[in-house]
Amino acid sequence: MVSFEMNDRKKIGLGLTGFGILFSFLGIIFVFDKGLLAMGNILFLSGVMLTIGLKSTMQFFTKPKNYKGTISFGFGFFLVLIGWPVFGMIFESYGFIVLFSGFWPTLAVFLQRIPVLGWLFQQPFVTSFLDRYRGKRVPV
Repeated sequence: MVSFEMNDRKKIGLGLTGFGILFSFLGIIFVFDKGLLAMGNILFLSGVMLTIGLKSTMQFFTKPKNYKGTISFGFGFFLVLIGWPVFGMIFESYGFIVLFSGFWPTLAVFLQRIPVLGWLFQQPFVTSFLDRYRGKRVPV
């Protein structure tokens, strides 16, 4: 069994990832503010790199089955940086879904076990929707 040691580098990485998600959310709320979106992208990517390590990050993004998601996410990142936030977020969203589609089943199980909100994700119509995509990747 692999143990997950939480050292200071990983704590900082999780913090940066969280701030990246927060800045991206605020950038969307404030009508696609390109500064907040760019800052959110940079914080998110640097947080992921600190959390799982540079080598693992590079291996994840350069897997042959992740090429389409990596290219889409990178192109969207570039569009946000040059000042086209709406189109950039569309490409980034698609890339994010393709890249992280293997984690959706794990996320669904986690959401069902949250004490307060878990009952919502355990309802028959929600579980049937989640079970439909469990164990499958988004078609690429």
